[in-house]
Amino acid sequence: MIQVEIANDQDSVDIDEALVCLAVEETLKLGGVATAEISVALLNDEAIHEINRKFLHHDYPTDVVTFPLSDSPQILEGEIVLSVDTARREAEKVAGAWDVQKEILLYVIHGALHLLGYDDHEDEDIREMRFAECECLSRIGILPPEGLHDNDGEADGEADGEANND
Repeated sequence: MIQVEIANDQDSVDIDEALVCLAVEETLKLGGVATAEISVALLNDEAIHEINRKFLHHDYPTDVVTFPLSDSPQILEGEIVLSVDTARREAEKVAGAWDVQKEILLYVIHGALHLLGYDDHEDEDIREMRFAECECLSRIGILPPEGLHDNDGEADGEADGEANND
């Protein structure tokens, strides 16, 4: 069973929590995971900036940070933390019917893929992640935009091998 807990600590965007849960579930199913406990935290730029600084030593807000928490190979545990403010800014850069809700779901999927072991530091890894993101978006009924956007100038990195951010 996949359990998803959502902490919505922002008030600028109405969140479809059922769709957020579905995005996590479908992504983990794509990765062959049947048992998981995942938390998703929706924050503003100020809060994610502090997390990025504290855990990754990057002094800027970012889109999504993931924290794998599993102690057991039988259950995937992790936390996905994302910025709704960043999602709003990035969604405005995408042509067509892309909006902040879809961008948030993309971040949720991206974070879940990191928990599954996907990486996005090398070109081939980025292509694999983008393909998986498109597949997961399609699974929840969202048509991906032409050429999902990639890094927007932020530095990627890991701290102590524990957290990922983009």
